[in-house]
Amino acid sequence: MQRLITILLTTVILLQSINIQINDLIEIDELIEHYTFHNKAYGDSFVEFVSKHYGELKTEHSQKHKEEQSDHEKLPFQHTGYAFSTLDFVVSSGFPFHSLMEASITKEAYFHYQISYSFDLTYGLLQPPKNS
Repeated sequence: MQRLITILLTTVILLQSINIQINDLIEIDELIEHYTFHNKAYGDSFVEFVSKHYGELKTEHSQKHKEEQSDHEKLPFQHTGYAFSTLDFVVSSGFPFHSLMEASITKEAYFHYQISYSFDLTYGLLQPPKNS
């Protein structure tokens, strides 16, 4: 049971990392149905079908076959919601405000620590026996 849950969670994480959503998996039957239509009507192989709907021939195919636009909108993997973020660090020895960095900052610590708890409860009822 634990292996099954591990495999399931690993699969979910994998699918999310390559941006495949649950809706895409549900719409796979639309993809197969539209591929069989293209195979019978135009004689397209699967590689040509993928190129016409997801690759470099997509704009040309959508302009030539506008009557299939409603079928094309139902195909999976059509979402383009990507979020990328980058973080760059530049380390340079010629920092223009170098003199500001050399200024030494001295702070006097005004810190006083006072114990805020007491041990009154340790002498209560729940103590171990003192005489054995």
